[in-house]
Amino acid sequence: MAINVRDIAYARFSAPELDAMQDFLTDFGLTVAGRSPQRLWMRGCGAAPFIHVTELGEPAYRGFGFEAEDQDGLHILAERDGVPIQTMTDEPGGGSFVRLRDPDGFEIDVVARAPAADNPPFPALQAWNTSESLARGTVARRVAPSPSTVVRLGHMVHAVADINRTWDWYAERFRLTISDEVVAEDQARVALFIRLDRGNEPSDHHALNFGQFPDGRSAFHHAAFEVADFDDLMVGGEFLASRNYRHRWGVGRHILGSQVFDYWSDPWGHIVEHWTDGDKFDAAEPTHKADIATMVGIQWGPGAPADMVG
Repeated sequence: MAINVRDIAYARFSAPELDAMQDFLTDFGLTVAGRSPQRLWMRGCGAAPFIHVTELGEPAYRGFGFEAEDQDGLHILAERDGVPIQTMTDEPGGGSFVRLRDPDGFEIDVVARAPAADNPPFPALQAWNTSESLARGTVARRVAPSPSTVVRLGHMVHAVADINRTWDWYAERFRLTISDEVVAEDQARVALFIRLDRGNEPSDHHALNFGQFPDGRSAFHHAAFEVADFDDLMVGGEFLASRNYRHRWGVGRHILGSQVFDYWSDPWGHIVEHWTDGDKFDAAEPTHKADIATMVGIQWGPGAPADMVG
């Protein structure tokens, strides 16, 4: 029985220096939700108590969390996979979770928790003047240099060893649907853009993206964080550049998902994305099929670097 999940909850990493990770994530647009000698929790200005976790250790990606719709889902998964329900004793917001391991070895938490009691302030967003609408009117637009305002974690991207095996594992446990199936010339499935199935409620074009590289390796690719709007993405990118962080790709607009994107690396090479203005579909939207050129293509902006597309 597949359970309902509301959203991607958080991404988990380990790093040898929590201070350096905190500095980077603050410049990236997150704020500190909590810290211990062994862990750092960072949050956006959305409802989630935290959306990024760093554990002290060797540089690595650990996995991610799903936000369960209710506690019943945890009991279903615990019984199915023979894992315990654990209490979040130290984490901001508290709650409970089960920890699964997917076919590629990534740790997948499924959490039931209350939203944060107090959210960081959301920026006051101005409307846009266009040729058809003067929504902003006569108010001058002024954008100050600053980090982006990260709202939430939007999606996770993995390279997987066997894409059909991985999809079957997730689909058996979570209510998901495929937005876009990417196939090679021989029609072999090479990537899947997967969204949460929320019925009539629209959800992001993809919460997960799995791609199968020719060498059959499993690896983290990137974690994508939604920011307030286009201006917020642009000033945040300039701010990161002024701090001499490594820029990976952007700014541009994807074809599949339509997001405006900008990719950066944290101090240990983990790729993190700012994005805004992505597609949202409800359950009525059918699965579409695309080729590899469309998957890595852009509507505008610089082409994909080789080290980003494998």
